[in-house]
Amino acid sequence: MSAPSRIILGIDPGTASTGYGVIAQSGNRLELVEYGVVRTEAGRELSSRLEEIFAAVGEILRQHHAVEAAVESLFFNVNARTAFAVGQARGVALLACAQSGCEVHEYTPQEVKQAVVGYGKADKAQVQEMVRVLLRLTERPQPDHASDALAVAICHAHGRGLRARIERTPGRAANRVARGGVGSPSLSTRRGEST
Repeated sequence: MSAPSRIILGIDPGTASTGYGVIAQSGNRLELVEYGVVRTEAGRELSSRLEEIFAAVGEILRQHHAVEAAVESLFFNVNARTAFAVGQARGVALLACAQSGCEVHEYTPQEVKQAVVGYGKADKAQVQEMVRVLLRLTERPQPDHASDALAVAICHAHGRGLRARIERTPGRAANRVARGGVGSPSLSTRRGEST
């Protein structure tokens, strides 16, 4: 008898475009459920755009009954304005997850690349191709934000088995591996078709 699927939501936040990817994990098998982006209109007030992202992420969680979410940890690049905008979108996405009771885990970009490609400095094309292979898709998922969200979800799925083994090991603290944990929108969606 096979284990029931766990639904994992990956999120790649951004004010203009927040990518999401929903996968189902049964043992070592990963299956694409849905992916897409939440797009907000550039001319609107920031508060309205953030509200739209919050509502959309909440709806995705309700629709798919995701029990875990994975988000790329925020890192500061040269453009502070971009970092702040991503941080605001990330904040409302985390709030939506927390309000739904969804467990949230964070991963650095290098951790995601290592888990998906096996190389922490992989380029975007390599990550997209491995996402395609691992989810048995006929083509690379697009746009980039959605592909990145799927990669974060796959990273989390790959780490779940390791975290479970560590939690069962006497004298080990699970939080050494598991990161973080947080106790009608415009959606552009693609449902995956396996080959």
